[in-house]
Amino acid sequence: MATFHFDLVSPEKLAFSGEVDQVDVPGVEGDFGVLAGHAPVIAAVRPGILTVTTGGNHQKIIVLGGLAEVSEKGLTVLADVATSIDELDRAEFAETISGMEAKLAEKEGSELDHAIERLDHFKSIQSQLSSTAMH
Repeated sequence: MATFHFDLVSPEKLAFSGEVDQVDVPGVEGDFGVLAGHAPVIAAVRPGILTVTTGGNHQKIIVLGGLAEVSEKGLTVLADVATSIDELDRAEFAETISGMEAKLAEKEGSELDHAIERLDHFKSIQSQLSSTAMH
């Protein structure tokens, strides 16, 4: 299988850089997979789990929004936050969700809609973390 270069960058660090077989990105308009030779595209990234496939191995990384750009140079994802599932403190993540739920009552209008959408994304990540499909 042909490979391509992939960089995952967050404000804190270069989370990943290297040659990969495939990257599955959680896009705002829907999840999408990138293979070598993918057409150029720029897409918004929603909170979710990004999967990097190299030599049959899958590395799962939680991203909390950002932008993805596919070009002739490969794929670059500029993530607001990027955390390997192995590094995630699941108890802290659950507390974050509880805090988001508690603050919903303070929101209204479009701010409430945005908060509910973000909460749904976080709960989806939590559900995927709990499923046996993650192994």
